Order: sequence, then C-alpha cells, then structure tokens
Amino acid sequence: MNVLGIIPARYGSTRFPGKPLARIGDKSMIRRVYEQCKLAKTPVEIVVATDDERIYRHVREFGGEAVMTDETHQNGTSRCREALQIWEKETGKEFDAVINIQGDEPFINPEQIDKVAAMLMKPEVNIATLAKKIETTEELFNRNVVKLVTDRNQKALYFSRQPVPLVRDADEKHWLEKTVFYKHIGIYGYKKTVLDEIIRLSPGKLEQAEKLEQLRWMENGYAVYVDFTEFDSFAVDTPEDLSKFTNNLW
Repeated sequence: MNVLGIIPARYGSTRFPGKPLARIGDKSMIRRVYEQCKLAKTPVEIVVATDDERIYRHVREFGGEAVMTDETHQNGTSRCREALQIWEKETGKEFDAVINIQGDEPFINPEQIDKVAAMLMKPEVNIATLAKKIETTEELFNRNVVKLVTDRNQKALYFSRQPVPLVRDADEKHWLEKTVFYKHIGIYGYKKTVLDEIIRLSPGKLEQAEKLEQLRWMENGYAVYVDFTEFDSFAVDTPEDLSKFTNNLW
C-alpha cells in the first residue's frame, strides 16, 4: 500500500498567525513536525500542504516537500484531498491512503504514524485514528480535550468534549478510579476512496453540537477505527504554549 502523509499548515491562525514558521530552538515548528514524521519506520511519503507562499518556500528551503493548496478550505480533510490530487499529478504516483498529520504538534512520535499506517493495511479499516488513556481528572473534564469510546472491535462509538462514559454512582473526583477514559489523539488515516466520499458530506447535528468533524462521518455510517498509544500529543495553539514548550522541552 502506498501511503502519503500530509501536514496541513495554514499561516492565518486566529490565535497564532504565522504559527508554522514560529521558532522552537533552532528550527521552525513545521520543520520539527516534518522531521519527526520522516523518522517513522513505515515507508510513508511526507508533504506539507499550505496556502501560503512563505511556508511553501521555507519547507522547500530546508529540503522538504510541499504543495500549494487553495485558501478556502474549511478543514484539514478537504485540504488533504486537494494536496493528494496535486502530489499525484506532480509525481505521477498513485496512493492508496492518506495520513492527516497535525501541523502544530512538533513533538509527534513517529510510532503514531506507524500505528495509523498499520491499521490502514486492514481491509475493513477505511478511517483510522488513535487514542490515549486519560491520567488526570483535570484532563478528563477539560472541554478542549476530546474523549471517545469504542466497541470491542476498536470501532469508535462516539467522540465528545464531555467525559464519556458518565459514571453514574460516583463523585466526579473518583471517576478515573471507576473506569478507563480515553483522549483522542488528532491524527487520521483514510483510504483514498473513502476520502473522496467524506469530503462531500454536509455537517450533521452531532458535529454542529460538538464541533467535531469526525462525527459527520459517523452520522453518515462511516466506521472510525481506533488504536491506542502511550504517547500524548502536545499542540501549540498560542504563543504562550510555544514559550512553555521551548523552555521545558528543548
């Protein structure tokens, strides 16, 4: 199976304009993401999908691959579809699947890419993602942390900003003692044929309520399979996040 790893990278972030070019030590954020992805053991081609010439030039200057995509995309999924089309046309290659990698997670563990790629090798898996066990009550009740539950076959049943499942007969401070909760790790894998289909779907009631795109797919009957990782994801959303990570991790 030929897999293309795509890193969407917009310049115009509301909370942090120019975020992909922000420096973390001696390298830009987008370069750190790119180089981490290249460490994956699975033979996945990596390309940055951007709508900004500055990001495009920067990636090419450090030796990475990049494509220019349209400015009007509403989410990373549709940007990935356009990037796939451009990259196939430019290289003359055909890809069977795409992995959508967050461009603001400079500490992504390459093993997470390997796990998603391995899931996509299974005939029944058309959409794949990851989850990690939640360790703290603070994280459990943080609405910015997306939670999920799965069935016994590791197929997602639901994603929510609220803790799921609800522990009915216990105080909230004891919930982690009663059951296991999982945090969604925001990396996605799609078979190419399914990617073509899901970008045509309209938002449903669940997505509109939770502001989670994956619920659009599930409302329309698409199964999302989940594997589990011990590695957390750390997104840089604001300049304050960048300062914290720079001081503590590099």
